[in-house]
Amino acid sequence: MNKISNSQELATIKSKTLNAIAIRLNHLNHQQNKGDYQIMVCRGTGCTSSKSSEIMEELNSEIKKNKLKDRVQVIQTGCFGFCELGPILLIHPDKTFYTNVSPKDAKEIVESHIIEGVCVERLLYRSPVNKEIQKRMEDMDFYKKQRRVVLRNCSVINPEDIKEYIAVDGYLAVANILRDKLPPNQIIDEIEKSGLRGRGGGGFSTGLKWRYVSQYKNDRKYVICNADEGDPGAFMDRSILEGDPHSIIEAMIICGYAIGATEGKIYIRAEYPLATRRLITAINDAKDCGLLGKNIMNSGFDFDIELKYGAGAFVCGEETALIHSIEGERGEPTIKPPFPAEAGYWEKPTTVNNVETFANIPIILLKGADWFRSMGTEKSKGTKVFALASKVNNVGLIEVPMGITLREIIYDIGGGIRKGKRFKAVQTGGPSGGCLTEKDLDIPIDYDTLIEKGSMMGSGGMIVMDEDNCMPNIAKFYMGFIVEESCGKCTPCREGTKRLYEILDRITSGEGTLEDLDTLEELSNMIKDTALCGLGQTAPNPVLSTLNNFYEEYLIHVVHKKCPAGQCKKLLTYMIDAENCIGCTVCARGCPVNAIVGKRKEAHLIDQDKCIKCGICFNSCQFHAIIKK
Repeated sequence: MNKISNSQELATIKSKTLNAIAIRLNHLNHQQNKGDYQIMVCRGTGCTSSKSSEIMEELNSEIKKNKLKDRVQVIQTGCFGFCELGPILLIHPDKTFYTNVSPKDAKEIVESHIIEGVCVERLLYRSPVNKEIQKRMEDMDFYKKQRRVVLRNCSVINPEDIKEYIAVDGYLAVANILRDKLPPNQIIDEIEKSGLRGRGGGGFSTGLKWRYVSQYKNDRKYVICNADEGDPGAFMDRSILEGDPHSIIEAMIICGYAIGATEGKIYIRAEYPLATRRLITAINDAKDCGLLGKNIMNSGFDFDIELKYGAGAFVCGEETALIHSIEGERGEPTIKPPFPAEAGYWEKPTTVNNVETFANIPIILLKGADWFRSMGTEKSKGTKVFALASKVNNVGLIEVPMGITLREIIYDIGGGIRKGKRFKAVQTGGPSGGCLTEKDLDIPIDYDTLIEKGSMMGSGGMIVMDEDNCMPNIAKFYMGFIVEESCGKCTPCREGTKRLYEILDRITSGEGTLEDLDTLEELSNMIKDTALCGLGQTAPNPVLSTLNNFYEEYLIHVVHKKCPAGQCKKLLTYMIDAENCIGCTVCARGCPVNAIVGKRKEAHLIDQDKCIKCGICFNSCQFHAIIKK
């Protein structure tokens, strides 16, 4: 592809490519040729791990065999979001949504759907609520309340084809800026007016952050994209990079122009091979097209991007630790001020934004700040991407307007709790967040409300828990993660979180005391007040929120030495109900320590002195004869 030297050439490429993807875009359906099909195959990490690449190969083989190459295209896309149902196929123009597809289904899809025009019904989605078949995305409860702004291109375009990004208004925002030579302050004004706040967790005004950097005079400034994403269960940024990498490149170019920087760094964890590969492809293609590098579109503006790889350190989500890691130093935070806006990468003015924040930039500048402000709440504008995981029926990546309630997310989009269990809590904000309970189901999801409730927005992890989750054990899990991820630089985080973990371990082992509960609260507050960086300051949130909302559960662990949820292994007792036991010997044969005794066709017993409480007997018994207390 030749270099693009002006906005007119960009428009020509857009026009030509729009014809090629017309079937996928509603407002261009009139351009399609009758009988043409495009089969969109999700090639995000989740679906790829479930053989979606093999599905593409089988589809192409069947299409070739049936001489349909002129009528049918098989196209890879980014994540559709509905990870629970992957691999996913979406067929245009009829918008049929197929779920749990396997390579062996390719033959039937081509012969039935493409040739005969008959849907493969067994691959269609069935609602977990009413069991009704829902054929199209827009009919599915999972998508009805979503507003895909950041994820706008993830299921529409081939992320490895720059022409397809251009066709959906990609690089148009940059072209407009460079063509009209817009003053940098005008761009910053628009971003600040939009109300966009950082999506990485802190929620600081993006426009204000850019303005601070722009005001410092220096021979060099830097734009850094934080693509490290270390929260357990979080995969928002990874999915954006896999499905729409050019949007991040375009946003970084805009940021560079606005603050006066010519260099950008994307700090991405090395454990994201697909996102990394697509970013490299996108960067190289943008350079080849003259949209990145020297003299972009003959404007005289230079901007280049380099990838830097992280080793998966959670603390490097903190911007000063991230900067030190990029510089080749230990990923440890430093005291602020000075802030990176004044002295960041190599002591030069630097702005650090995460992937989701950047993904909002091009569309804000194309549609305007007022359009963006029309979504969300008074102080939290736009949408937010969440990784909805664990005990809900519809697990996946969702994007919703700020201000939506937890109830709408969990029950309308998430389809309710699995197996009809009772909702217990939801952890928002990852390890740095806190647990919200049934009383919080109707609160609006925005930055300030979540902080008021003892949690936080974080980068967007949302872990749903049911009656089978033990809250002291959940707090211990997150504290164990924090202990491992603490950089160890400051004593409150290094030593304090370790002590919190030890106390929680005692409580979940039946060795806790009432004094331990007081110590948990006192030590947590002390760490919050004295830790060096955001990791340490928010580390006690899971402990404090579970103490506040589930104090009785802690008391039962401490006073009665029992775990109501049946999750703390050392507090469990496995027994056999003689009335239900038929003496099949399955449990005895599966016991690794021979703790189960009894003759065949007679009720068995468990030797409590030998039992290691592994739960194999409980999981293997088909007659509900094993009781867990």
